[in-house]
Amino acid sequence: MIESILITLVLISAVLAISEQMRVVIIAAILALPALAGRWIHHYRPDLLPPEIFLIGGIVFILFVIVNFLRFILTAHSVDTEVLCVAVSAYLLLGLLWTFCYWLAAELSPNAFSFNAVTATDKSMSGFNALYFSFVTLSTLGYGDITPVSSSARMLAAAESNVGLLYVAVLIARLVSLYSTPTQHEN
Repeated sequence: MIESILITLVLISAVLAISEQMRVVIIAAILALPALAGRWIHHYRPDLLPPEIFLIGGIVFILFVIVNFLRFILTAHSVDTEVLCVAVSAYLLLGLLWTFCYWLAAELSPNAFSFNAVTATDKSMSGFNALYFSFVTLSTLGYGDITPVSSSARMLAAAESNVGLLYVAVLIARLVSLYSTPTQHEN
C-alpha cells in the first residue's frame, strides 16, 4: 500500500512540475492516468490487470517528464535554484525510470535477476528491490547482491550505468558553461 501511495505521489508531483504550458499538462495527465489506474487496479485486483500495464505506462510517462526537464535545463539562460532542482529531479526520475524497466524485465522473464545476499528475504525484482538495484546501478556503485542474469537485464544494467555517468558529465558541463557565461546585465 505504501509503495502504491508513493508511486502515486511521485507521478502527480511530476505532472505538477512540468505544468508551465496547458498542452504539456494535458499530455502529462493523459500519460500518467494509465500508470496510476493500472497501479491501483493491480494493487487491489492483481488477477484483473497484469503489472506490465502500469509499468509500461509509467515508463512512457516518466520518459515524457524527463524529456521536458532536460529541455528546460538545456534551454536555461543561467544557473539558478530552479535549474539545479530540475537537474536533480531528472536524475532521480532516471532512477525511477530504470526501476520500472527492471521490474518489467523481471515480470517478463522471472529468472532475469539473481539474488546473492544471504540476508535477502524478498527475492523478487519489484518495488523496493528494483528501486534499490536501479540507484545502485545508476550511481555505478554495484554492491553485487542483486545480479542481472538474462541478456535483457544485463543490457538494461549496462545502459543505466552509462546513462548515469553521461548524465552527470553532460549536466556538469552544461551548468558550468551556463555559470561561466556572462549574462546580459554583466555586459
